[in-house]
Amino acid sequence: MIIGDPISRVLYVDLSRKRFWVKDRSELFEKYIGGVGAGIHLLMEECPQGIDPLAPQNPIILAVGQLNGFFPIASKTVALFKSPHTGNLGESYAGGRSAIALRMAGYGAMVVKGASDLPLYLVVTEDGVEFRDASVIWGTSSSYTVGRVIREREAGAGVRTIMRIGVAGEKLVTYSCVVTETYRHFGRLGLGAVFGSKKLKAILISGRRSLKPVDYKLYREVYQKIFKALTDSGIMKKYHDIGTAMNILPLNELGGLPIQNLTSTRFEDAEALSGEAFAQNHLGRRVACAHCPVSCIHIAALREPYVHEPYFYKTRMICYDYEPIYALGTMLGIGSREGVLKVIDEVERLGLDAISTGVALAWATEAMQCGLVGEGETGGLKLNWGDYKAYVKAIQMLAFRETPLFNALACGVDYASSVYGGREFALAFGGNEMPGYHTGPSAHLGFLVGARHSHLDAAGYSLDQRLLKSGEEASAGKIVEELFQEETWRQILSSLIVCFFGRGVYSPVTVCRALKVLGYQLTPADLEKLGREILKRKFEFKFREGFSFKKLRIPERIFQTPSPHGKLSREFMEEALKLYEEKVKALLGNL
Repeated sequence: MIIGDPISRVLYVDLSRKRFWVKDRSELFEKYIGGVGAGIHLLMEECPQGIDPLAPQNPIILAVGQLNGFFPIASKTVALFKSPHTGNLGESYAGGRSAIALRMAGYGAMVVKGASDLPLYLVVTEDGVEFRDASVIWGTSSSYTVGRVIREREAGAGVRTIMRIGVAGEKLVTYSCVVTETYRHFGRLGLGAVFGSKKLKAILISGRRSLKPVDYKLYREVYQKIFKALTDSGIMKKYHDIGTAMNILPLNELGGLPIQNLTSTRFEDAEALSGEAFAQNHLGRRVACAHCPVSCIHIAALREPYVHEPYFYKTRMICYDYEPIYALGTMLGIGSREGVLKVIDEVERLGLDAISTGVALAWATEAMQCGLVGEGETGGLKLNWGDYKAYVKAIQMLAFRETPLFNALACGVDYASSVYGGREFALAFGGNEMPGYHTGPSAHLGFLVGARHSHLDAAGYSLDQRLLKSGEEASAGKIVEELFQEETWRQILSSLIVCFFGRGVYSPVTVCRALKVLGYQLTPADLEKLGREILKRKFEFKFREGFSFKKLRIPERIFQTPSPHGKLSREFMEEALKLYEEKVKALLGNL
């Protein structure tokens, strides 16, 4: 659709045979506008039904969208795979330079298949793929070190990204992540374990191409309008100034901030962990994803003295956001900023998903308090709320899967609680650990029914707060309708691929104008239809792999701890779940 644009080219890599080839898939990128739309189609093609997620046949799909490289905040890459964490759809996003690098290398998607017999990493350019021996960095526990070694080893120019795993991925922790640009991640659902199962330590992608819009005049006009809307936005200014950590104080005041495994929702040390306090006391620099004017990535400078060198300090640069502060701070009862940063740093170093790690350790702490597990199961380690030093040690033991308990925790709280008990306070939805919002029924329903069981699927936390502000008491039907419509629209944003922070700017009308720059003639009604089609494809994959609404478990703890909407009703949640199931049945038509 675009002059000189190779986005329809899909790069296929077979790790088993050390081969690669390129296919033109214009039909996918024209119909699905790239991203998750094209990616889910490729996943359906390449992933055999019922395959073990850690088997060589489980593919990794990396895809970008039509707006990547053209418009502000269209800055992410989507990864699709069968999740080793849930046994179903794995869908994860990363920013940084990954999307621009892949597109500038001349590809709209990359399909990685098979498994290597020896550790390796890939170097991807417009000329193809080179297979590099990674034996020397396999076993290197730190994702930071892996990135540094590859940067120094591989000369390069243009836009470059390095995706890599830490030791957690090598050890097949089911929620290990893939780190890119040190401070961004394919975080949730265990892409790192899929990398590890393939003996794939890293992927370097370097691109030097340029892009040309079909209509330059319209491009300038639409670009300026989008750029101005983003930079004039008050919420974007907050993301720039404070970052997502700005959520700590409002959620604490609202009574929607999960504390100590959601035993309460207000934290006495919330001020100390607020985004404002982090910015004032620790902010070292801000970083932006490629082609983003917001710079929402906040990096703390943690200054620590050397033990035997007075007046001599080392400084660690540690990225912080709302979700890591929630999962590795309030959820564990840690009220010290320095303590939270040290826990975050350990998770980053070892290559773990922050949310799942924090929720898993919160469950383990409560299980220890209840007597379900003891120091015999933890290798002598005692877990207490607020003891960040013990949690740092626990994270190391979890990543290396030491002791039977930590081996079980490496598979998530659903699995660990099935072995040791305590399922009533195991906070998992569809097998994925709970994000940081106990705002009301919409949030928890979204965690349950979203295609990837994530807080970003349908923004239920936002709907809860909007309903609270308006004073409206919404029916289960109204909540389901709004969540379903939002989920449908987000398939379009996830295909373009636009960061959800800019969803208020990228309205259907604006998206149609942006796509017109690239030669598309679409209407908002066309986009709505396409969003439903992509969502349908996702649920087709999910049901093919054994998903069932009947199997979804609602954690008992969410009914015990009051939310801003009061105590949640199991009857209300079950009614809403049934109504959402009916929406999906209607979408599929033949369920």
